[in-house]
Amino acid sequence: MNDKLLVFIRNFFRPETTRRALRVALIVGPILIIINHHDAIIELKLSYLFFLKSVLTFLVPYSVSAYSSARAYSEQGTKSQ
Repeated sequence: MNDKLLVFIRNFFRPETTRRALRVALIVGPILIIINHHDAIIELKLSYLFFLKSVLTFLVPYSVSAYSSARAYSEQGTKSQ
């Protein structure tokens, strides 16, 4: 496997990266759920599909944050070498 990819994957799963991504997901996730699913929440139509979509909604900010952190760590490591 490519060395850059291995470094990126290692940085993606760093404890600092996952903690930061979890914090972002816990803040941004509920906001996105309210924006995207307010009608289902107001009408209390909380189906299995609603919960599945909600979990996926949390994954979006988590993934974006983890990706950007891993990318920054990878680029920082490249510049220092």
